[in-house]
Amino acid sequence: MSEDKAKLINLTINGKDISAPASLSIFQALWHAGYPRVKGAGCLQGVCGSCRVFVRRADSNEVTTELGCELLIEEGMDVNFLIYPIPPHQTYQLSDIPNSWEVQVKFHDIFPEADQCRHCGGCSTTCPKDIEVERGVALACEGRFQEAGELFVECVMCNLCQTACPELITPNHVAMFSRRVTAYFHTRPSNLINRLGKMHRGELQVVE
Repeated sequence: MSEDKAKLINLTINGKDISAPASLSIFQALWHAGYPRVKGAGCLQGVCGSCRVFVRRADSNEVTTELGCELLIEEGMDVNFLIYPIPPHQTYQLSDIPNSWEVQVKFHDIFPEADQCRHCGGCSTTCPKDIEVERGVALACEGRFQEAGELFVECVMCNLCQTACPELITPNHVAMFSRRVTAYFHTRPSNLINRLGKMHRGELQVVE
């Protein structure tokens, strides 16, 4: 056995002291400590987003957000799983949008809080996939849905971004909407849709 594998790492997971060999992930450390392994639950490859955790490393007061199946354990690490998923508070049917001209208007009806972004960066900071979350929301607000959807292509719907948002924006669902409408419609140019949206909201004066 190599020296690296023989060395035990001491950490705390959900308030329980655990010792496990180095080079194990948080989930592997739990199994090594005797916690039951449920087969067929979770992807263990950083894809499903179900294993979101809060992490505080030794000698640091900073709390970061990670995925438990990917993060390797460290000495003195304190880990807590964010167990309960946060349900989205928006409901919509793409079939209720008559055509692509109405997409941006419908977006602001469904996600009115998206325009209230404080640009605090919390959503981007918490993203375990390093997505430019705040920028993606801004793109969607401008009607640039294809660009917003492409920015979130690695999103695993872990909900950490909405947990961090003081305005209760759900950026991952903004991204999902963006990807859906891009596929559902042959969306017209974003600058045109953006201008039409401003006209609809009375923000752009139309001279006859």
